[in-house]
Amino acid sequence: MKELICIVCPKGCHLQVDEAHDYAVTGNSCPRGAEYGKAELTHPTRVVTSTVRCEGGAYPRCPVKTNGPIPKGEIFAAMALLDDITLTAPVRVGQVVVENVRGTGVDFVATRNM
Repeated sequence: MKELICIVCPKGCHLQVDEAHDYAVTGNSCPRGAEYGKAELTHPTRVVTSTVRCEGGAYPRCPVKTNGPIPKGEIFAAMALLDDITLTAPVRVGQVVVENVRGTGVDFVATRNM
């Protein structure tokens, strides 16, 4: 039995996930908590946020994030892709910075106009 705190909403339900019984989840106050508990133990994913260099803008770094979750095991490799990126202003919110991160079908996108 694994214990988790649900991060889907601000309630922070204390979940118990029973791996022996097909990842049955208890302690959740909504169906999303049950989905989160099972997914967290079978295939954990995260949305990744970071910054990249930006030339010619108001700030030297532009914030970026993935436009969807990627497998937790791919986070460090995904972050390494950002090391050599330098954007040139103007940059628009939603502009793709890195396409198809690590073959996941998820992109890094800009989250601020520069």
